[in-house]
Amino acid sequence: MNFDIRGAVIHNIHTMNPQQLQELVVDSIQQGEEKLLPGLGVLFEVIWKNSSDAERNQLIETLHEALPK
Repeated sequence: MNFDIRGAVIHNIHTMNPQQLQELVVDSIQQGEEKLLPGLGVLFEVIWKNSSDAERNQLIETLHEALPK
């Protein structure tokens, strides 16, 4: 069975305002449930696709610095 995770996530959040989106992200991270990771991945993909090269570089630098050494 194929399930369009991207489409489902976008459908479920497309009418949210910025506050609701922030709450969704914070709640998903705080819950720490594995089943929420694909949705967070879709959100990251949307951010990545709509970011400038400079913003992308900053995202990667932030990620790199936050990972355990």
